[in-house]
Amino acid sequence: MGSWNDFNDAQSNSNLIPKGTLAKVRLTIRPGGFDDASQGWTGGYATRGSTGAVYLNGEFTVTEGQYARRKVFTLIGLYSPKGPDWANMGRSLVRGMLNSARGISDNDMSAEAQAARRINGFADLDGIEFIARIDIGTDASGDDKNEIRSAVTPDHRDYAQIMGTAPLQFGGHGAAGHAPQQTTPAAAPHQPSQPASAPGFAGRPSWAQ
Repeated sequence: MGSWNDFNDAQSNSNLIPKGTLAKVRLTIRPGGFDDASQGWTGGYATRGSTGAVYLNGEFTVTEGQYARRKVFTLIGLYSPKGPDWANMGRSLVRGMLNSARGISDNDMSAEAQAARRINGFADLDGIEFIARIDIGTDASGDDKNEIRSAVTPDHRDYAQIMGTAPLQFGGHGAAGHAPQQTTPAAAPHQPSQPASAPGFAGRPSWAQ
C-alpha cells in the first residue's frame, strides 16, 4: 500500500513541544489591570480572576532553536484564596527566571546575587529572557498544553551553550565551595545590570519578601 492508503506511519499532529525541552524564551506579561500597591502589584500587570486568585498572565515566546517563535502560555501565581501554595510556586518560578536571565547560581548567596534577585516591579519581568524547561500540563478542558514551571540556571551543564554566554565567576559564595561558575548578570530589557548599591535594586516589593 502507498503512503496515501496507509496512515499508520504518518506523523502525529500533536502541536506540543516535548516535555523537558530546554529553550530560551522571552516573557511578555499580558496586563490584567489589577493593582494592589500594598503587595507591590503596580503598573496594571496583575490579573484578578473570578475566584479571587491573582496572577501574571505570561506569554513565553521561544526566541531561537527548533521551536523558535512558538508560544507557551503560563499563569504565574501571586495569590490564591485557597492558600499560599500557588503564590509560593509563582515566587519560585520568578526566582528561577531572575537567576537564569542574570546568570546567577541558585546557590549563590552573595550580596550581588541577592540584589540581582530583587525587582522594582513587574515591569522588570516584562521582556525578560531566560532559559525555560518546557513542561506539559492540562488546560481548563482537560486537554494537554505546554507550560513553564521552572527555569534553567548556570548550575545546569547546558546553560552557557543555550544562553550563548561564556561562564564568568560572579564572586559569590556558592554552596560547599564548588558551585558552578556564574555569568555576569545579563541585563533584562527593562533592567540593566547594577551593583548591589545601585538604587535600581534597593527596593524589594513586599510580595517578594
